[in-house]
Amino acid sequence: MRKTFAWLACGLLTVQHASGVPNLVSRDAPFAQVRTKLNRSHQKYDKHAYGKYFHESSFDNHYDGRFAAKPLQYDERRHHLTALVQTYLSSMHDIGAETFIMHGTLLGWWWNRKSLPWDSDIDVMVSEKSMRYLADHYNMTVHRYRLPGIDAARDYMFEMNSHCLNDSIDKVNMIDARWIDTDTGLYIDITTLRRNHTAEALGDLGAMMVKDGHHYHHDEIFPLRESTFEGVPVKIPYAYAQILIEDYEEQALSGLVWANHRFDQEKQEWVPVRDVNGQGGSVSTEGRGKSHRDSR
Repeated sequence: MRKTFAWLACGLLTVQHASGVPNLVSRDAPFAQVRTKLNRSHQKYDKHAYGKYFHESSFDNHYDGRFAAKPLQYDERRHHLTALVQTYLSSMHDIGAETFIMHGTLLGWWWNRKSLPWDSDIDVMVSEKSMRYLADHYNMTVHRYRLPGIDAARDYMFEMNSHCLNDSIDKVNMIDARWIDTDTGLYIDITTLRRNHTAEALGDLGAMMVKDGHHYHHDEIFPLRESTFEGVPVKIPYAYAQILIEDYEEQALSGLVWANHRFDQEKQEWVPVRDVNGQGGSVSTEGRGKSHRDSR
């Protein structure tokens, strides 16, 4: 057994089954193949989303119904989301995959180097080169961790979308991979930052894009900066403030009351409040706000 960080013991990588790019299948792994503690799957299938690879749960879009039957309560969800991002960042660091946080997760980093407590997901991207490497070597691998305060080992599955190397806009396959907690069903959506060959052909050198329609310039993202998030090393985009303002506007970087939470400057953390008395506002971290970069 080796240790990735002093406080986080990582078991040896256990492989459920490895699959390179030629063997990627057309939809997420069947329930019987990845089954853990549930008697049946709680996935929701949209018959109108033809060709969709990843399917969310029937009770909440932020859970994988193959591993969960109901959503977690507030405090429990926060605890497991923290472990989810810690193990993801630790594994990608060990693998050598280039990944960085974005969107609501980057906004949480801005405030106190932690996830926003009202946010239900973690937003990360990987480079195009790293996505190909992960698809070649790590599809359907299971990573076992022993976490502080938890007696049993926890398993996290890395699953690749069969469309992960397709760089065209695809509304039902915007997510290229997922890091999934097989105990709670929580997951991290992973998207790929790619060169925008169409824009480059028109003279916009350095243009980059994501399959969900977001557009960036190379110099906004690279070189990546090094920092910490939830107590582990993390990489963030170079022009992080500019990106956050275009995501959420300037008030998101200074407003102390958001989404029924108040930022306690002494404790340096967001605390829930019952009544915000009309102060501040509500910022959505479920995705970027529409900005000029999205229509390039």
